[in-house]
Amino acid sequence: MKNILPDRLCFDRLLSWRVSATAVWSLLAIVLLMGAPASAHHPSGGNTPITFVQGFLSGVGHPVIGLDHLAFVIAVGLLAAVLSRGLWVPIAFVLATVAGTGVHLAELNLPAPELVISVSVLLFGALAVVRNRLNAVVVVLLAAIAGVFHGYAYGEAVVGAEATPLVAYLIGFAGVQGVIAYLSYFLAQRAVNKDQNSGLISVRHAGFMILGAGAAFLGGLVA
Repeated sequence: MKNILPDRLCFDRLLSWRVSATAVWSLLAIVLLMGAPASAHHPSGGNTPITFVQGFLSGVGHPVIGLDHLAFVIAVGLLAAVLSRGLWVPIAFVLATVAGTGVHLAELNLPAPELVISVSVLLFGALAVVRNRLNAVVVVLLAAIAGVFHGYAYGEAVVGAEATPLVAYLIGFAGVQGVIAYLSYFLAQRAVNKDQNSGLISVRHAGFMILGAGAAFLGGLVA
């Protein structure tokens, strides 16, 4: 009896974790598959923010209601959890989004940003699926390139804004992306640390979901 109880307790904990992980990834799938391209999302209804608070809230909202952005940030966190020195992936991405907003405000045009953003979601979902064959430096560079395009899309919401709401907007979207990426990283790393095989399978399943969402975003653009 003494030997059975610990085994039973371990089994119950493992089952509870797997059920929780399944629920999280299922919710993620539902949210992402309801998404629409980034160009359709403006947190302040298309109005340029004029105060610090408006700028900050607009910045926080854009990566969340723009579900293609959200999918990409989640993918970045997943890859950070399974790559050596993987935290450079979200760091490079977030910094590049700030630079991309600057590109937009400087009135420099990037080719087909909505298309590139959708492709980036699809690509990073695929990278999460094949995570064990990845070069971390290449992934960091790809995240930085994608970040410029995501940031370029963010810049549309603050064209013509004064310095105060503009700075608040940058703080808002950089901060919320960092938080989302870290939560994704934390959950994926926790799953892998608890049970490496099942954790990596969960990361792969999430990658497939993000890949599917990217395909849906891309299909919506070319349809």
